[in-house]
Amino acid sequence: MTEQNLSELLRAYKAEKLSETDVIAAMKKFSLATESFGFATIDHGRELRQGFPEVVYSPGKTKEQLKIIFKNLYERSNGNLIASRATREQFNFLREEIPEAVFDETARMIYVDRDKSFVRDESKKILVVTAGTSDVPVAEEARLTAYLWGNAVSTCYDCGVAGIHRLFAHLDEILSANVIIVVAGMEGALASVIGGLTSRPVIAVPTSIGYGASFNGLAALLAMLNSCATGVGVVNIDNGFGAGVLASKINRSF
Repeated sequence: MTEQNLSELLRAYKAEKLSETDVIAAMKKFSLATESFGFATIDHGRELRQGFPEVVYSPGKTKEQLKIIFKNLYERSNGNLIASRATREQFNFLREEIPEAVFDETARMIYVDRDKSFVRDESKKILVVTAGTSDVPVAEEARLTAYLWGNAVSTCYDCGVAGIHRLFAHLDEILSANVIIVVAGMEGALASVIGGLTSRPVIAVPTSIGYGASFNGLAALLAMLNSCATGVGVVNIDNGFGAGVLASKINRSF
């Protein structure tokens, strides 16, 4: 449902052409609205239910499929749009239809930033911290996701526990953040350290960065799940997008 759909419903209700029951039924119908293309069923009601249109996961989709899905969402929603884990080839093909689309090489994300209703509150900032430079792609996915969901976001990169004095240089930023996303591979210890420094929620993102015994991020995942610091939640390995969304929802709640 778009703002235009809502306006039409409200005008009809105001003109006594629709009852309150009719309006509620129509909104429920819109909130569950889908459109099928055979290879994909697009959830057009997600923007109404969750405040953000459906996000497209790009791997496994042909460039033609991605363009059809993204273009349909572009035309039938008002909010910002995201196609995650996209390639330059997919973007170049899609841009022919949607010149407004942008590709972020580091975050591996195609996006459209068009929602003017967001007021990014600097007093409720989300902070994204990485242990190392190699963790930055996942962190950038989290940062850009949180930004497109309407948050003020800042970053502190390459300040892991191997040189912990680098982290303490950012203590003011850590203590003033409303939600903190910690992105770390190797042994994943940074999440516990930051969790012990702040009273704010910490979202830990294990990455697949590390040598053999890191098991492609499993070691960091288990370390973060076993954190003795309180208030640390953990998302899946390399799931910067999930961390950005979760941080946004937490940020809206208090």
